[in-house]
Amino acid sequence: MKIIHTITSIDISQGGPSKSVSDLAFNQALLDQNVTVFTTASNNPYLKESPHSNLNLHFVKKNTFKTDLKRFLNISKFDILHGHGIWQMPVHHMAQLARMKNIPYIITPRGMLEPWPLNAKRWKKKLALTLYQRHDLAKATCIHATAQMEVENIRKLGFKNPIAVIPNGLDINEFPVKPKPITKEKHTLLFLSRIHPKKGIELLIDAWQQLDNTLRQYWQVKIAGNGEEGYIASLEKLIKERGLNEEIKFIGPQFGEAKLAAYHGADLFVLPTHSENFGVVVAEALACDVPVITTKGAPWEELNTCNAGWWIDIGVQPLVEALQEALQLSEEQRIQMGQNGRKLVEEKYSIESVSKQMIQLYDWVLGKIEKPSFVYLK
Repeated sequence: MKIIHTITSIDISQGGPSKSVSDLAFNQALLDQNVTVFTTASNNPYLKESPHSNLNLHFVKKNTFKTDLKRFLNISKFDILHGHGIWQMPVHHMAQLARMKNIPYIITPRGMLEPWPLNAKRWKKKLALTLYQRHDLAKATCIHATAQMEVENIRKLGFKNPIAVIPNGLDINEFPVKPKPITKEKHTLLFLSRIHPKKGIELLIDAWQQLDNTLRQYWQVKIAGNGEEGYIASLEKLIKERGLNEEIKFIGPQFGEAKLAAYHGADLFVLPTHSENFGVVVAEALACDVPVITTKGAPWEELNTCNAGWWIDIGVQPLVEALQEALQLSEEQRIQMGQNGRKLVEEKYSIESVSKQMIQLYDWVLGKIEKPSFVYLK
């Protein structure tokens, strides 16, 4: 099978989608598929050179994306096109060309149809939906969601396409289990993600301030990630105004070994987000044996059902209550919750399993197999 993945960028600075698409493409290549990633050139992509003979990387200029992709499709025949993300011209151009050449295509919205991101810059997105985005999605052979919650929100917008529910996958080998804990002066609560208003960092600051000092004195909060300088400065100002600048520290973006060290150095992980279609950092923290607190803005009910953390309502008070409980756990209890999380990721979210499911989806789209159980027709 010949597959093209299109995404605006696979640069490290672009966060979760860049990594998950790169991992998916590589692992599909390992499964003997002919895979191309068609994307724009950037300074620091996750994949600079192809790690496998079945995987082709095609970097182009953003303003020539459509022309270059059209030329590429004229040279060779492809079975399926898979676009990642919406609102962006590269995936729109992919959809246009797929229809023009009668090639089935799949769109993965990457959480961009969830209520919170839809309300951000609402008038621009309403215009984009009218001009092209609704048509691109409606004509997709299938829409890919990463969780049932995302399916429900897509259906509320009126889309009647088949929807496949396949989680993002994680390369477990990149996240070895957390080393045996050592005695330290203070425990660490880690936030690691893009620093953006959607992520709920203000909620964390407010909740932390409300905790009793007898709990806070044994803990420190580290905030890792990149974002707009102005927004980060506003958060730092808020922390200082609350008198928390000795307890809450920004440590900058963490990649590679530095990111792994941040996870391994954490005793708890927090993502107080307003909206995530998946939340790959949750899976990464769990893979590193770190219990997680996140909100119902992310599809991680299994934190509760598997006793691997706390899945809470969005807001300051639910976060205060979860933190109060989490910070009072014994070391043994936190270790057990971390081990539960690692087991969950191994069993359900490995990139090998996800890549096989995605190929099943492609086979069904092409009429080769019966409908898989993870595809919903209505």
